[in-house]
Amino acid sequence: MQHTKIMAAIINHKIIFGLKIRQMRTERNLSYAVLAEQTGMSLSYLNEIEKGKKFPKEDKIELLANALQTSVEELTSAELKNNLAPVGDLLRSNFLSELPLELFGIDLQKVVEIIADAPLKVGAFISTLVELSRNYALREENFYFGALRAYLELNNNYFEDIEELAAKFIREHRLSGNYTLPVSRLQAILQKKYGYTIVEDGLKDYPNLRSIRSVYQPRSRHLLLNSQLSNRQRAFQLAKELGFHYLGLKERAYTSSLLRVHNFDEALNHFKAGYFAAALLINREAFLKDIRQFFGFPAWNSGFFVELMDKYQATPEMLFQRITNLAPRYFGLQKLFLLRMIHNPNTGEYELDKEMHLERRHHPQGSGLGEHYCRRWISLTLLQDMEELNNKNERAEVLIGAQRSKYFGTEDEYVCFTIARRPAFFPQRNISVTIGFLVDKEMKAKIKWWNDPLIPRRIVNQTCERCTITDCKERAAPPVIAEQREQRQLIQDDLQRLMGA
Repeated sequence: MQHTKIMAAIINHKIIFGLKIRQMRTERNLSYAVLAEQTGMSLSYLNEIEKGKKFPKEDKIELLANALQTSVEELTSAELKNNLAPVGDLLRSNFLSELPLELFGIDLQKVVEIIADAPLKVGAFISTLVELSRNYALREENFYFGALRAYLELNNNYFEDIEELAAKFIREHRLSGNYTLPVSRLQAILQKKYGYTIVEDGLKDYPNLRSIRSVYQPRSRHLLLNSQLSNRQRAFQLAKELGFHYLGLKERAYTSSLLRVHNFDEALNHFKAGYFAAALLINREAFLKDIRQFFGFPAWNSGFFVELMDKYQATPEMLFQRITNLAPRYFGLQKLFLLRMIHNPNTGEYELDKEMHLERRHHPQGSGLGEHYCRRWISLTLLQDMEELNNKNERAEVLIGAQRSKYFGTEDEYVCFTIARRPAFFPQRNISVTIGFLVDKEMKAKIKWWNDPLIPRRIVNQTCERCTITDCKERAAPPVIAEQREQRQLIQDDLQRLMGA
């Protein structure tokens, strides 16, 4: 990453210089041919300068300054005029150097050429993005998490190298053969191999950190654990710390979750350490047998998830993560989505906290700010059921269910299964995690219980504001966006009739 930043700085210097040459040449109505004649430089060389590929020596800069009727100081300054100011701001920022272009097979020089070929359009585009980000309160970490999610989706959320390293770690420490790895064993490895000191109740004096699972102090190598951690959560935090070291991940935050992301490497490394931890705690070969058994049941079996959580001492999120890791690769079930919803019973609000879509963007996905997610999805109905039980003093820690969800106005249907739970760290919040498989030929062949008549079927939509279902008892808000869309269509229809008259 450091090398990329240095290269980006050099390229940025070249492109700003090239943009200034182009700007001054066009303002003075000078063609390439005239500028070439006045400076003694070839047309191709001038073209490469303007595109940011070449940076001339001092004598040639002086020739260019004279031909463009400006000073060397003005020509070599980093300032761009108003119409190119957004491009200059972009290039002087860390934006390009922070873009994980190499992960997507994009050459940084190609991005530079696009900016150089149409600087005014790019400037307008950048200004628009900045304005949109302000209006929608988008922060820098939104970009990093969005890039990470795209990276995971492009790789079908499966990383063979991390799987193999987790298997190697198990062999090296003779941990194979166990469905569960003892917390004491993970702690001992951290202490003996990496010099950790584990502080069991290390956050007790910091009430504002009660929602943080752990904090790592790199100087003293103290790992401060929250006393509210369950045995499963504790195992994951220890395994994740092992992941940082065993995978050689240097760029990281020191809290269990990313409170603020400083760069893409930090977000990516936290994902890798978490992936390593899940692969360590939920053995790939053993879990593949369990998934095969689960998919092969003739009827929906909710109790099987309870058995799996006990068997691997895993949280619902870990189980669902492993399913999304392995189902596309080993079962050919690539058309799936994962959602995590958070419900605040005090306010009645639902928040889509995490999502992932493989193969394509599926219908249940992030909505605009302030919209009300469709209450018919099992992700929300289980959370509602949990709250109703709580109001009746029938406290439920975990609820598990399945649903056939047909998306309104389309032929798309999903088989969804959900685990809703009450997390210890957020007593005023309930969380549900859902996996949905698109009903198609491949899914029907692999998941035998998909057509279980006892699985409820619902017509669903994305949000109430976008939904035109007229008899929806679950509606939480009027269909204002759908009505606006319909009104625009009526206007277009009338205009077409008018123009055709």
